[in-house]
Amino acid sequence: MKALLVLGALNAALAVILGAFGAHGLKSRVDDAMLTVWSTASHYHLYHALALLVVGLLARQFGAASMVTAGWVLFAGMLVFSGSLYVLVLSGQKWLGAITPLGGTALIIGWLMLAWSLFKNT
Repeated sequence: MKALLVLGALNAALAVILGAFGAHGLKSRVDDAMLTVWSTASHYHLYHALALLVVGLLARQFGAASMVTAGWVLFAGMLVFSGSLYVLVLSGQKWLGAITPLGGTALIIGWLMLAWSLFKNT
């Protein structure tokens, strides 16, 4: 539970830093399409960092191991989804776009796991 809270807070800060970097540092280095990709990555990163905080608090409240597992799946999905998009923009390696849906799938699974855990434990 504590790990999810710490990861959530650290990733929220990192998402803001990377969002600002994309808006200011990449503006003259990549085209508008790649800036949009970066923006998508940073938005999803921030949303799911906040989700980790919520999941950590819910897990603490209800003591449900299944909520902690859902949080770790969300974290993995966030890393793969946003991480692959960040690296795609920085490297120009288009094949990384094929990895992004795996992260999106993990995010969906994490949310569904959380919903199931809430249904069972509240």
